[in-house]
This record gives sequence, structure tokens and C-alpha cells, in this order.
Amino acid sequence: MTTLAPEGVRLAAVGLRKGTARAATRSTARVLAPFAVLAAVLGLWSFTSHVLLDADRRFLLPPPEDVVRKGFLQPDNLSEMLAGLWSTTQVALVGLAISIVLGVVLAIVMNQARWVEYSIYPYAVALQTIPILAVVPLLGFWFGFDFSSRVTVCVLVSLFPLITNTLYGLKSVDAGQHDLFTLYGASRLQRLFSLELPHALPAIITGFKIASGLAVIGAIVADFFFRQGDPGIGRLIDIYRQRLATEQLMTALLLSSLVGLLLFWSFDALGRAVDRRRSARRAAH
Repeated sequence: MTTLAPEGVRLAAVGLRKGTARAATRSTARVLAPFAVLAAVLGLWSFTSHVLLDADRRFLLPPPEDVVRKGFLQPDNLSEMLAGLWSTTQVALVGLAISIVLGVVLAIVMNQARWVEYSIYPYAVALQTIPILAVVPLLGFWFGFDFSSRVTVCVLVSLFPLITNTLYGLKSVDAGQHDLFTLYGASRLQRLFSLELPHALPAIITGFKIASGLAVIGAIVADFFFRQGDPGIGRLIDIYRQRLATEQLMTALLLSSLVGLLLFWSFDALGRAVDRRRSARRAAH
């Protein structure tokens, strides 16, 4: 026994070092892999623009340096796009916030009352299948073409993933845990706030991440059609398309995708924090 103990300690130390090395390798790959893909995309983009396209057709896909020079480095173009981006971001944030509240509340009500789920969920599915491009003009005719109509489009686009993910998370609680709460005589509210919602948090945050990108798309689509009020990035995209200003058009697309990425990364960080807290609680118990 005395000879085995030092060997066990040594093996444990070796395993710990290997685990640390693997974790460091994964962290490095997580950082470097996106930059490697970005470099490959930029290289292919530049090759296509400079080599495969003739000079008179290069406006179809201008090289990256032209996009940076005309879109990001010219103050007039950049300030115009940033103003439009801020208008679209406001619409997306308000629409996303309303969708989060509505989606989570509706899913909770559906989970608490089965007849509500049977009554509402089919219409939520039907709402998801309606082409948004066909609905947007009708919303403009009915409610006008102002800020509230743009927000409504965002809500319609991003609501379904929030309902579905939240409802799935609430329903995926283990039956044994429900039996334990029943054994202790827990009320519905105690079961909801102490069991179902904490268990559903990862699924709910996944719904947040999906809905964040959809809200940005909805804001751009709404701005593309609704031409009253402050011009958003969607209207600028249409203007650049008409002018064949491809450099500004691609810059506007990059900036709008950046908003979606920032929202997604924010909710992803929130999800990681929730996972760490859940892991810490499991380790403590």
C-alpha cells in the first residue's frame, strides 16, 4: 500500500497536467479557428475580385480593400450607415424585449394549463409559417409605417423560437423531481420557480440566441418596406442597391450582421454564466 500511494499521486498529477494542456489547446483553437476561416474567406474574396472578374465587372464584387476604404474610412458614408444602424438596432432591441416577455409568459401559461397550449400553440406554429414579406405590407396598411409597425414585425419574426424553447425546457423536467415536489406538497408557484424555470434556463437562453438574430432580420426587413421615420440600415441597403454602390452595400451588410453577432454573443455569455453557476451548485451538493 505504501508503494502504491506515491504512484497514484504521480498518475493523478500527470492526468491533471494532460487535462490542463487539452483545455489550453481547446481554448487556443476556439480563438484561432474563426480567424483562420476569416483569412480564408478574405483570400478567396480578393482572388475572385482581382483575378476572376474583369475590371469592368469588378463592381459586382469589389475587393475587400475597396469596401474598407469607401465604407469604413470615408466619414460621410460611415456616419450615414452608423445612424441607420442605430435606428435599426433600436427597433430590434425593443422587438426582442417584447418577444422575450411574450414568449416566456405564453410558454409558462401553456405549461401550467394544457388547454391553453392546445388553444394557442397551433396558431404560434401557423404564425411561423406565414411569409413575413407578405405580412409586412399588410401591417403597414393596418397600423401605419412608423416605429411601432417595425417593432411588430420583429416580434412576429422572433416570437416562435422563444415559445418553443421555453416550453420545451419547462416540459423536460425529470418526472422523479416532480414526484419529490409533490411529496413535499409544493404549490404550483413553488414548483415553477424552484424546479421548472431553473431547469429550463439553458433552453430559454438558447431561444434568446435564436431570437436575437431573427429580431435584427425583422428590423431590416421592416425598414426595407416602411419608408417613414428615421432611415434604418434596411432602407440604406435598398438605396445602395439602386445606386449600384456595392462597397457601401457590403459595408451595411457587415455592420448589420455585427449587431446580430453582438446580441448572440451576449446571450451566449449569459448561458455560459448560468452553466458555471449550475455546475458550482452541483459540486457544492
